Order: sequence, then C-alpha cells, then structure tokens
Amino acid sequence: MNPGNIDHVLGPANDVRFAFQPLINIRTGAVVAVEALARPADGHITDFFREAARQKRVGELDVDLAVSAVDRAHEQQSLLPLHLNLFGGTVTHESHRLRALHDKLAEVGRRATEITLELAPPFSRLDTRKLRSEVANLRSHGYRIAVDGVGDGDIPLTLLAELAPDAIKLDRAVIEGLPANAGQAALLESLQGLCNATGAILIAEGPEREEQLTALRAAGVRVVQGNLLASAARRPPTSLQIPEAVAESGDSYGGSKPTPAGPRVTEFLSPATMLSRDATADSVRGVLADHPEISGVVLVDEHNRPEYSIDRNRFLLAVTGPYGHALHAQRPAARLADEPRLVNTATTAMEALTLVSGADHTRVHDDAIVVDEAGRCLGTVRAVHLIRGMAEFKAEQAAALNPLTRLPGSDAIQRDVDARIAAGEVFALSWLDIDGFKTVNDTAGFSAGDELIRSVGRTLTDAATSLGSVRVGHVGGDDFLLVADLDDLVNLARMVLDPPRRAGGIDVTLSLSTLVCTQSGTTSYQEASRLLVPLKKHAKSLTGSSWVMSRIGSDRIDVLRGSHEDIPEQGEPGFPTRDPDPAPPRPDAPGPRHRDGR
Repeated sequence: MNPGNIDHVLGPANDVRFAFQPLINIRTGAVVAVEALARPADGHITDFFREAARQKRVGELDVDLAVSAVDRAHEQQSLLPLHLNLFGGTVTHESHRLRALHDKLAEVGRRATEITLELAPPFSRLDTRKLRSEVANLRSHGYRIAVDGVGDGDIPLTLLAELAPDAIKLDRAVIEGLPANAGQAALLESLQGLCNATGAILIAEGPEREEQLTALRAAGVRVVQGNLLASAARRPPTSLQIPEAVAESGDSYGGSKPTPAGPRVTEFLSPATMLSRDATADSVRGVLADHPEISGVVLVDEHNRPEYSIDRNRFLLAVTGPYGHALHAQRPAARLADEPRLVNTATTAMEALTLVSGADHTRVHDDAIVVDEAGRCLGTVRAVHLIRGMAEFKAEQAAALNPLTRLPGSDAIQRDVDARIAAGEVFALSWLDIDGFKTVNDTAGFSAGDELIRSVGRTLTDAATSLGSVRVGHVGGDDFLLVADLDDLVNLARMVLDPPRRAGGIDVTLSLSTLVCTQSGTTSYQEASRLLVPLKKHAKSLTGSSWVMSRIGSDRIDVLRGSHEDIPEQGEPGFPTRDPDPAPPRPDAPGPRHRDGR
C-alpha cells in the first residue's frame, strides 16, 4: 500500500480482495449468510482506514469497500444473504454515500432485504438521534441492521435498545472465557434475553474450542461465525450445510422463548432464494442449474411477499423432459409453481411439520416459507430440519419427565412462568403437595405411596388436558407445580382437591398454595417460588384438603379450603383478576390478559 495516495487506497479492483466467511445455524448446520471480509494484498485493512482518516475520507473508503464486496459476491455467483461492514459514523454523517450501494445492488440484481449492514463502533460520540433516523431510512429500503462488536465496543445499552437491530453480534472477547468465566456466562445470558425480548438474532463470533460451542448452544445462541466451523475463503461456500456444526443428539439448547409444543420455526430458518413472480422458467432453470445446493425458489412480488413456491425436483423434471424447454422456457415459471406453504415467526416446528406433511403426498418434502407480520419472506424451513428438531425436542422432553408420573420437571414450569412474565400476563403459580406423605410410606409401604403419586399425576394430566391454560410439573417426591390463567383456577382446584383419596386404607388430603402473579409485581420465577414457601406452610397448618391464596405485594392470605378449629373456611375465592395497583405500562408492553371483574 502506498500511504501517500488515498485514491490508490480507494481503488478496489487490485488492492483489496475479499474473503467470505459463513454464518452458521448451529442447530441445523445450515449456512444462513456470509460476511464479506476485506483482505488487502499488502498490509492490513486498518492501515487503509488510518490513511483515509488522515485525509478525512473514511466514509468514502467505507462505502467503496461495501460496494466492492457486492461486486465480488456477484462475480462468485453467490445467492446467499450478505453481511457488509460499515462504521456507525458513516451511516450517521455520510449517508448520502450509500446511494452507491443502492445502485450497485440494483445493477447486480440483488435485493436490499438480502443485505445485513453490520454497524461497527465507535458509537459514543455519534449523534444518536441522527443515527436512529438514518437506520430507519435504511430499513425503509429493506436492509437488515446488525450491531457489531457488542461486549467490547462502546455502544451504550440504551442505544442498543433504541436501534432494535435485527442482529446483535458479540465480540469474541465475550465468549473467550466460556464456559468457566461466570461473568461472561451471565453477560451472554443477559444479551440472549434481550434478543429474545426484541426478536433479534444473537450472533457469536470467534469460538475456538468445542466447549465454547457447547456453552453457546446451552445459552440458546443459534448463529455462530468462526474458524472452528468454517474459515473465510476467497469463494463463498457452495454447500448450504456444515454437518460439523450440528450438535450431537442429546445436547440441549436453551435461551429462546419456548412453547409447550416445542421450538419455533425461526430456530431452523435458512435463506430463501427469491426471484420475481414474473421470472421465466428458463431463468429459474439457470439458477437451479448453477446452484445445485438450492432446494427450491420462492417467487415474490415487489414487496418480497411470496406468491409461488417452486420445488427443485418437480420443476426440473417438467422443464428437462421431452419438449419441456420448448413448452416452458420463455413462459412464466409460475405456471410450474405451487401455492406457497406459509408460516409466521410464531409457528412452532410441530405446526410447520404438520403443514408440510399435509394431505398432498407429492409435497411432503417442500420447504415451508417463513413470513413476517407484513407477509414478507424471511427465509425457508426445510422438512428435514423440522423432523430433526422435533426428534431432539421429544428426546429432551422424555429425558426431563419424572419416571413415576411422566410429568415434566420444574425446568418446564420455569420456562412457562418466565414466558408469561415477559408477556406481561396475570397468572397463578401453585404448589401442590400430599399431606402426611411420609406416614403413607411408613404405614402402607412405598408401593402404595408410589401409586398415590401416580394418581395425583393422572389428575393433573387430566386437568391440563381439559383446561387450556394449565401447565403442570412434578418437581420431585410429593411436590407438584401448577401454572394457570385466573379463569381456570377455580376449576383446577376443584379437579385436584375434590376427589377423595385413600392409600393403603389411609385417608389422604392435599395442600394447594396459590400465588397470583401480577404484571407489576412479578419479576422472576425465582422470586415467585420463594414467596410460595410461607403460603405452603400456612396451607399445611390447616385440616383437610386445603387451599390458600395470596398475591405478590400483599400480606393477606385467603383461606379458600381447610380450616383451623378457630378459623372458618371462607368458601368461594374472591381473588383479583388484574393487578389492582399496576405500574404505568411501557409503550411497547402488552397489557394484562384479564379484565377487571370479581
């Protein structure tokens, strides 16, 4: 490099080459995108930027490199989504230069929706209002936004929340001490929680050891970039699958918002190959011929909303058969397409698998197409990934079930409670246990005790089946946890407490302790479980099958069943159906699910 000649620095053709490194979904092994990394023939890219900074032309170099990266990716005929690097200062103060990037994308026939702009520090001295405005403008063009260097850069947490990026990219310094460094593990968990709450993707960069990768999986991180899985190379990957990235069966995943029916389809998202709905059959054939790794094509309208789905095998069979080229080549490819199988980001893997394996047996291997709230294509989900994901989920479920009752353990209840808290719901968490269970074991024997626990487990299973909001868990011994909406609480208590129970000729009673968790009072599952302890003690002090209830933030305990000799039973409960003293709602927070009413 000649540091005295800035135009030489800006000349992309001969001085700067690009390497492309895959971003990999470590749940499925799918390559979801590639990042273009500038590699000068002489020196390091930072030398170029130092010289550009001396001549106050950093923004010019920054955009020029991004434009050159698009050119190189086009030359390599890569259809993978592309990550480009830009300084936050370039976007804030020299956004007019990005016109060159818009024009280059139009020239090579790529959509802005296929591009993720990774905004790099420094951020601390930027006009944050101007940055947010320019980011909003880029989004209006269709670009996806990522923030790079999080954890070791200078981005304020408030700005990170205000930008609401589509992806947050961790600096390698955040994960270098995993899994031993408790502080880094806590930071990773916090950032994953932020991403879960905002819908962003957390990308971990630079894992170097298998134990780091295992820790990332356990934290719920699903997109990783680094030499451990795939090094940067002059050519983008021709395979869309990195088998080495897929976890061994039995490895657990965490961090993402769960559903009782399993993981959401976003856990298995792969990039979609999109063409215009007006594309000819010959142009689609050319794409499929040049890219054998592609399983199909999505034909979209001008707003990237899917209108047709083309399966690779069925399409090529039609156009390459006798007279196929003459019949179809210059006609719309939509003539040979199918209606797209659309799912949204809230769809579970099981629901998508049911859709894909529907009545039409000829389409059981078709991809499902994931769309956002506006109906725009976000990517595809392959049936093989759904099948593997659900098999892993069922295996994890089976491993977590109590062997006696076949009910899930406390982890499942914690996930459900945390999800309800995050959604701002009003709900009830209850602790159920068997009174005098040790006496049953000591008198009637362990077999009678086991059968008693199974009987309670069957009752809870029936309750969860008939009452839609109820989730039950067996935390061990004779202790059970129950979560329910307030609307189902009375019926749940009746189903559990009303049936008479005997074990080995001994009459048995149950104690039910309920804590009403309100929007303003509940901060965590751990806090709610701690507040249940005195309620359980109170319930156990009563005679007969008992039920007591309280609310977070209140010292009052209502006795709804059972009594002391000097305390009459209160009968039907009069519990709150909403938070009686709610905190002012956040503008983006959902309100409580239940309206006022006693």
